[in-house]
Amino acid sequence: MPVQPILRYPHPMLKKLCNRVEKIDPGIHDLVQDLVDTMHEGPGSVGVAAPQIGVTLRVCVVDVSKNRHGKENNHGLLCMINPEITSRSGSATMREGCMSVPDYTGDVDRATDISLQFTLPDGTFREMTASGFEAVAIQHEMDHLDGVLFLDRVISIKTGLFRRKSY
Repeated sequence: MPVQPILRYPHPMLKKLCNRVEKIDPGIHDLVQDLVDTMHEGPGSVGVAAPQIGVTLRVCVVDVSKNRHGKENNHGLLCMINPEITSRSGSATMREGCMSVPDYTGDVDRATDISLQFTLPDGTFREMTASGFEAVAIQHEMDHLDGVLFLDRVISIKTGLFRRKSY
């Protein structure tokens, strides 16, 4: 499937609450593949969510396995339909970036351990736990499904937002 263009802030689609997927059909399979292809094409990308490519459905993908922060602790490629976090614990401040906000990074507080549930593209229901960088990446992508950008969570606009030097 083709790599899709990423919508950039302040595009209004990025602030929309996404709809649940009611039926997994060939269109959803195509969407998941587009998200995976788009993530792999993005510079240093570890995830992408449907609204970033203009689709207001609760679908996102995450794969931190090739990133130095996630290499040792990951579940590989996660293709998540209707994901929900069921518990959170711990807290850490990490620097986040986003393909939809390519010119900035920011310090964001996130849970370090999460439990979540979601449906896989084959219709299987899955429950799992994630920690560290993978947990942060999942939370970042799931925020997109609620119309929330990392900019909305930066700990301080004055001291926690940084102009990206290179992308």
